Amino acid sequence: MSAEIIKDIENKKTELESLLKNAKDLKEVSSLKIEYLKKYVKSLYSELKNASVEEKKSLGKIINDFKNFAEEKIKEAEAKYKQEKSAAKYDVTIFKDSIRLGSMHPLTKLYKKIEKVFVGMGFSVVQGPEIETDKYNFEKLNLPPHHPARDMQDTFYISAPNVLLRSHTSSVQIRTMEKLKPPVQIISPGTVYRVDDIDPQHTPMFYQIEGLVVAEKISFANLKAVLIKFLKEVFGDEVGVRFRPSYYPYTEPSAAVDMSCTKCGGKGCKTCRNTGWITVLGSGMVHPNVLEGVGYDSKKYTGFAFGLGLNRLALAYYNLDEIRKLYENDISLWRQI
Repeated sequence: MSAEIIKDIENKKTELESLLKNAKDLKEVSSLKIEYLKKYVKSLYSELKNASVEEKKSLGKIINDFKNFAEEKIKEAEAKYKQEKSAAKYDVTIFKDSIRLGSMHPLTKLYKKIEKVFVGMGFSVVQGPEIETDKYNFEKLNLPPHHPARDMQDTFYISAPNVLLRSHTSSVQIRTMEKLKPPVQIISPGTVYRVDDIDPQHTPMFYQIEGLVVAEKISFANLKAVLIKFLKEVFGDEVGVRFRPSYYPYTEPSAAVDMSCTKCGGKGCKTCRNTGWITVLGSGMVHPNVLEGVGYDSKKYTGFAFGLGLNRLALAYYNLDEIRKLYENDISLWRQI
């Protein structure tokens, strides 16, 4: 019986080589793989069960040798057809010198520049979930239920009253403070959502960058130094910066940050409503309630926070009239800026 099997295996080797050589495509090779590696080898192992103990040793080796032989030949054939298929897709001899390479979106370019400035000042970049809970989006930021300041932000609720699309990235600051002990120095960029109509100045989804510094002996002077340096690094040393008293529930005292209008240079125009200034940031010293809420000793640690809308800042940076242009995919505009 063993002699018959050995002869049949030798015939199959010759047969397989011939069929692989004449195979027209990868599909035929796959069929041969099933026929010889699966079905035929399986039948050989079935025959082996009926062999004597001595025959099993020699036949087992012969069957394994055939299996290895078939695998190698089929692998070579597969590689050949895959290479031919790849070569047929691309003609590397064709030369084209008018290929236009893509580039980053203007918002991405501006963000990268902003990130570089803050990282250069020692800030770390931290991100968090866009689907948030009321606890992190409001309560931990000194906005308990029924607080009138909640009306400042029209929120998208997913399952009222606790799950929502975050209306600012301040929630990331709270999550970070819960995990880390002071000192903390971070920026938290990301997408935020508010119920707004789409107009030249508003969209229901936009990009925000918020910053937080908490340590011992942090003062309002530190806040001013960081934000003035940031704006002058991005817009140039000639830009004017001023701080105005404002109100934010999670900072006290709070300040709106204005810079001289980039369109008129501070002379007054339609963009700045003839004031010569445009508001670009909200900022302030972190409210003691926020620090205590994450387990920080507000008598030992102080901090400041700030936030900016990247889309609004892009209007000033690229000298655009309205936010909607940032979403229109106007390639000719992107090439200009």
